[in-house]
Amino acid sequence: MKALLIISGVVLVLGAVVLGVLSHPAFGVFRHVSRERIEASPNYRNGRFRNQEPTPQFTGSNEGRKGSFGAIWRFLTAKDTVRIPNQAVEAYKTDLKALPTDSDWVVWFGHSSYLFCLGGKRFLVDPLLKPEFPASVMLRPFAGTDIYRPEDLPPIDVLIITHEHWDHMDYGTLRDLRTRVKKVVCPLGIADYLRYWHYPDSQIVEMDWSENSQFSIHNSQLSITCLPTRHFSNRLLGRANQTLWASFMIEYAGRKVYIGGDGGYDGRFKAIREQFGEVDLAFLENGQYNERWRYIHTMPEGLEQAIRDLEPKQVFTVHHDKYALAMHPWNEPDSVAKAISRRNPAFRLLDAAIGKVVFF
Repeated sequence: MKALLIISGVVLVLGAVVLGVLSHPAFGVFRHVSRERIEASPNYRNGRFRNQEPTPQFTGSNEGRKGSFGAIWRFLTAKDTVRIPNQAVEAYKTDLKALPTDSDWVVWFGHSSYLFCLGGKRFLVDPLLKPEFPASVMLRPFAGTDIYRPEDLPPIDVLIITHEHWDHMDYGTLRDLRTRVKKVVCPLGIADYLRYWHYPDSQIVEMDWSENSQFSIHNSQLSITCLPTRHFSNRLLGRANQTLWASFMIEYAGRKVYIGGDGGYDGRFKAIREQFGEVDLAFLENGQYNERWRYIHTMPEGLEQAIRDLEPKQVFTVHHDKYALAMHPWNEPDSVAKAISRRNPAFRLLDAAIGKVVFF
């Protein structure tokens, strides 16, 4: 009887801990304010969002859930230290508030977070600048890379969120930025999180694939088009593909900037080129890839083909140099991008360390 009471007590304590963790605001609450829009979307079928092409999350001999758990276990127990640098990664602390707005530039914060100025307006993409629980448990920045905080940022005209994954949508960062952001652009379903985190509806522009929004900022007209990518969403078990993932095209001041987001290669890059013509700058995923994830993340050969399909003037690759979320060497994506650039001299690779200002 005593043993049974002890076991029951342990179970109750563990249950309380789990409930306490899951009630953290970072997990969000689905109120489905946009439920009618979600269910009316042509991309939402049979209770979840779907990619344009059939997209298995995992491939290989161990398919499905069993295979994914095995991959996680290998990732957590692997002793191969090439995934993590053995010294601080090169990074620079730039005074972001002092940067000019009369030229176009980009500052990358590592992984998929970056700030850029286009036509005098500041755009911030997928910011992850304040590692707090629970994100801090899953995402351990490389030494030397964790040098920017939300308070370092200037006022933001447009904040863009590509999808809900923890390495792209960070509660602590978004909480602290709320009063300094004019507009937030996001895919369908993400607004539920933002409302729960006290972003007013007037601040949010929620979009489906192929939708275009035009709004005025400082008396200037900005056009943003929500576009497909080939990925998935799942911030918490049981919420698989209940929010949309996306890429975005920004058209402003006579220039076009493509925000690629996460996703495996498919025919969307040719379609985007046909729809929008020449793109001035494309931010494309490069890193955290694995053969088993080749449909949901961009493999090196997929990156090269995407560049050839899109034919942008300039390319800035992201999704690397800050976290080890895959088994490849931590600096391999940099070598991949440079090799692709040598083979494709028609485009310019914007290769810069974290925190460096790059003009484009």
